[in-house]
Amino acid sequence: MPRLLSGPISPIRGHHVAQLDPLGIMDADLDSCVPGDIITSSDKLGFYGLEEADLDKVFRLPTTTFIGGSEGSLTLREIIRRLEMAYCQHIGVEFMFINDLQQCQWIREKFEKPGVMQFTLDEKRTLLARMVRSTRFEEFLQRKWSSEKRFGLEGCESLIPALKTIIDKSSENGVESVIMGMPHRGRLNVLANVIRKELDQIFCQFDSKLEAADEGSGDVKYHLGMYHRRINRVTDRHITLSLMANPSHLEAVDPVVQGKTKAEQFYCGDSDGKRVMSILLHGDAAFAGQGVVYETFHLSDLPSYTTHGTIHVVVNNQIGFTTDPRMARSSPYPTDVARVVNAPIFHVNADDPEAVMYVCNVAAEWRATFHKDVVVDLVSYRRNGHNEMDEPMFTQPLMYKQIKKQKPVLQKYAEKLIAEGAVSRQEYEEEIAKYDKICEEAYNRSKDEKILHIKHWLDSPWPGFFTLDGQPKSMSCPSTGLNEEVLSHIGQVASSVPVEDFTIHGGLTRILKGRATMVQNRSVDWALGEYMALGSLLKEGIHVRLSGQDVERGTFSHRHHVLHDQNVDKRTCIPMNYIDPNQAPYTVCNSSLSEYGVLGFELGFSMASPNALVLWEAQFGDFHNTAQCIIDQFISPGQAKWVRQNGIVLLLPHGMEGMGPEHSSARPERFLQMCNDDPDIFPIITEDFAVRQLYDCNWIVVNCSTPANYFHVLRRQILLPFRKPLIIFTPKSLLRHPEAKSKFDDMLPGTHFRRLIPEEGSASQNSAGVKRLIFCTGKVYYDLTKERKTRGLEDTVAISRIEQLSPFPFDLVKAEAEKYPQAQLLWCQEEHKNQGYYDYVKPRISRTFNNTRPIWYAGREPAAAPATGNKKAHLVELERFMDTAFNLDAFQNQS
Repeated sequence: MPRLLSGPISPIRGHHVAQLDPLGIMDADLDSCVPGDIITSSDKLGFYGLEEADLDKVFRLPTTTFIGGSEGSLTLREIIRRLEMAYCQHIGVEFMFINDLQQCQWIREKFEKPGVMQFTLDEKRTLLARMVRSTRFEEFLQRKWSSEKRFGLEGCESLIPALKTIIDKSSENGVESVIMGMPHRGRLNVLANVIRKELDQIFCQFDSKLEAADEGSGDVKYHLGMYHRRINRVTDRHITLSLMANPSHLEAVDPVVQGKTKAEQFYCGDSDGKRVMSILLHGDAAFAGQGVVYETFHLSDLPSYTTHGTIHVVVNNQIGFTTDPRMARSSPYPTDVARVVNAPIFHVNADDPEAVMYVCNVAAEWRATFHKDVVVDLVSYRRNGHNEMDEPMFTQPLMYKQIKKQKPVLQKYAEKLIAEGAVSRQEYEEEIAKYDKICEEAYNRSKDEKILHIKHWLDSPWPGFFTLDGQPKSMSCPSTGLNEEVLSHIGQVASSVPVEDFTIHGGLTRILKGRATMVQNRSVDWALGEYMALGSLLKEGIHVRLSGQDVERGTFSHRHHVLHDQNVDKRTCIPMNYIDPNQAPYTVCNSSLSEYGVLGFELGFSMASPNALVLWEAQFGDFHNTAQCIIDQFISPGQAKWVRQNGIVLLLPHGMEGMGPEHSSARPERFLQMCNDDPDIFPIITEDFAVRQLYDCNWIVVNCSTPANYFHVLRRQILLPFRKPLIIFTPKSLLRHPEAKSKFDDMLPGTHFRRLIPEEGSASQNSAGVKRLIFCTGKVYYDLTKERKTRGLEDTVAISRIEQLSPFPFDLVKAEAEKYPQAQLLWCQEEHKNQGYYDYVKPRISRTFNNTRPIWYAGREPAAAPATGNKKAHLVELERFMDTAFNLDAFQNQS
């Protein structure tokens, strides 16, 4: 008996023999056994040491099972039958790996209890109506636009009632907002029949003759998102549905959705995730193949990242473009990645709509009960090729021969209900005609449209931030300076421990004393300047969230925003939350050791509200490249593609300091290459030029050389009347450089971020005698000033710092260079020539003077790696380009 009940019909292994594949191709080989005969055939009984007579023996049921209902004993034959009904039909349940008995028993009860799969007449009719909408929508698109790519849902039409069931049950459980992410497959259908986007607006996307009303590139129709607040007709409650826009890069949107969900929970005080939730849709190949899925799962139970349970729905059409599952993954199921977080996995045959509906109800109840992730695996097929014009028979001939024979699920389910008497054929046909009429009327309305509005597809609106027509309320930025009393107060908080009986590390005691001394001397270093910027925004009611690897202390042990009691385990203190009784909360959190997933999460968090400063810091600047997809597909082009502004800040430690190829460069050349300003056009300089430049750019790229400028650019990020991503190349050695300090005077009312810091030494008083004007950015400025002093060239060489690289300060560069009409212009950088800033700044400086003043170069030679790994070679390179920068005859014979 024990051997039997741990066999193929058990809760542990039943999913292996369940009839999950609508095509029958991947079903278990059971020697032609029919359901109910998996074990009871005579040849199987012997394997378990049983005879036919044993089947009619009565056994007491253990307390761990629910198959008996109100009965305490059953015959072995009935035990087997009920277990087969629970675990071996169209639902396969994976849950016995979960190391929580209560959760396992909860799932067993949901599937073992007799009669759980019974539905009312109204439920069946609603399910049929939803299947009609899902199926006929795709058929309508195929009739009208047969040669258009739409990545239809044919073969998994039950996805639509699945999602609607999850939303209905979640609304019943108190959820008010659902944020969704999904790939291209079935996206238009979800927009139409789940989010309930106006059909005429969807059909307009197929009209290639319509011009776009909005600036930017726009995006293809199967990438667009949507936000809609409506009444849920099942629960009669308001619910907000949001489908996030996303690129073709599969699964990239997963952490973005989670971040936005976390933010909405935070802003509405939903600390348990009872009011806001996320649903993520996946394809089978991508769910198993894309590493960001794993990264996202591992955020699910971290205190600063949890969304208190996500429902994952896998559209498992058993193929990835042209690749078979046996070539696409090493695990039995595409969903095995979910086991790492103890998420139950419900496999279900998508051609059984009632089984799908039941499983989705259970998934929603699981999430509401345990606030943990759960996976619904809709095992289905793809009726067409990868898109509607793709030929799948080239690579999957046998599969598609079977698919051609396959009766559509709507037809099968309608015939079942008609046979049951749940609906009549006339009622079924009337339902089809009703929806076809809705589509046809919407199609006719769409032909009246004259223009496409991308803003109609906004997935993250910011009510009240812009004017009604989506414009900034002003085109100016107030001073980012602060009263000295505020600076001093925040400095005192940064220099103290605000709770009693809290023992800090002795080294930290010295750091805090050093901060207190700086405050007394009215000066700040890098860490204190950051503290004052963030603290002042908190005081003004702006939530600040700083996330990344080791950000609480800081990679370079400079920040110390979280203090740890040396005598009490896990007792911490965040002084920044003690600045003012009415301040906004400060969130600073060490992330998991992930860049792709965590940056995506923070991007999503920043989408929820414009009135928050969200920062992600890389441990070292070059580590951002493992999150390149988020940068390239979301942050850089996000507004152009989806009319969606975003104010996320990336802090990327950067600097050539002899640390080798990997810990030196944040790859500024890559960010500058993606800037959208034109190097060949000198802009018209107007009174509001500096702010309008920011409004027109796709992102802002800065490399600050002073703590004061860092302070101002962080505050400017919030005080601007619009939002743009901000990329900051932050220092390493400058964090403690004795000259890299600023005075309070540079941060008082009336001061602001300086896009360019001109020469302010003796050379500025000797403009006619200056023979060379060096433009630079960042840390190299301090190397240059040291070398200039050593060579005694302070009167003849001027050094100007371009702090804001993009958008480029054409006006200030022109004004600075015109001060020194006799001077050669030179760009100096510590990076290699094919990297860094040179290829970006050279054409812009040249255009500023119509190519009449050449711009020379001093820096490292071109190289494949960002930096040398040899300390001596590093110093030799520095010496060489310093010599080039200050040898006034270096370019004498060059034209």
